[in-house]
Amino acid sequence: MNLQIEDIKKEYTDIKTELEKPEVVSDGQKMARLGKRLAELEPIVNKIEELNRTEIEMIGNAEIINSEQDNELKKMAMDENIVLAKKKELCLKELKKMLIPSDPNDEKNVILEIRAGAGGDESALFAGDLFRMYHKYAEKKGWDLSILSSHQISLGGFKEVIASIEGKKVFADLKYESGVHRVQRIPETEKSGRIHTSTATVAVLPEAEEIDIKINPNELRIDTFCSSGPGGQSVNTTYSAVRITHLPTGITVTCQDEKSQLKNKEKAMKVLRSRLLAAEEEKKRKEIDLTRKSQIGSGDRSEKIRTYNFPQDRVTDHRIKQSWSNISSILEGDLDPIIEKLKEEDLSLKLKER
Repeated sequence: MNLQIEDIKKEYTDIKTELEKPEVVSDGQKMARLGKRLAELEPIVNKIEELNRTEIEMIGNAEIINSEQDNELKKMAMDENIVLAKKKELCLKELKKMLIPSDPNDEKNVILEIRAGAGGDESALFAGDLFRMYHKYAEKKGWDLSILSSHQISLGGFKEVIASIEGKKVFADLKYESGVHRVQRIPETEKSGRIHTSTATVAVLPEAEEIDIKINPNELRIDTFCSSGPGGQSVNTTYSAVRITHLPTGITVTCQDEKSQLKNKEKAMKVLRSRLLAAEEEKKRKEIDLTRKSQIGSGDRSEKIRTYNFPQDRVTDHRIKQSWSNISSILEGDLDPIIEKLKEEDLSLKLKER
């Protein structure tokens, strides 16, 4: 950690020196970039200086304890060092948190993909419940959610729904939601009152910009067709729906919610870019063998992460083995207690790994 601290102090000093140079002052873009980085480093440097001041005071008190003849002064110095030792411990803990590299995707908007899994129509209804939950959560956070593509069933649920969520640090909160969600309840379609178990998958992808990933137009196959509604019936007679296939990877995206072919194509490209970026990042993770001890934040979509048990009014997150009551409130978007706990556990794991 000491080498990291020295590197940060040097970078901070170098940036301050750079910002005083006339050629930098006249370059608005460089000024903005350096100013942003300086603002990121400032709280870390302040915490380092606070730690240094605390250690200097402790050294001064230790000298008094070792050399002073006056017992009262010795006791005062010892008492003060007990307080300072606690302050130092807290400073170190906070500094370790600050030195953990932030996820570069945390600031990004997301592409949210929810798909029905096992359980037939009941799984599609559950997928609809999950989509409503995230929609409500987005409203509470002041984020903007818009549907990019959907495949709705006649009962009102979704076989698949893809949405864009824009706002402040969306990925930082929602990245923990990727995985298999399981529901245990009596379905609306069940007449005998038996409890069924169904699943839906959630994928949270950081939204990729064109600068994040380059797509060769020659590697795309674009098909157009008539949009269809629940049950497969045609909802219009124009070829407004768009299907884009990325030939090298086989990734296919379909958008048909808009009446305009151009808008459907734009939405499909937005989803395609994000899926390609996610696939590229997953490949890099495997190549450098950054497998975590916990699945928290890994984005593993095949992992069962949570169960919503209606008879017992309990939601359980299996990654951290913790449960919450009041399902109805959670499905109304009250996700903060769960997400904050996942963040705490993730941070705790990262601190142990350092």
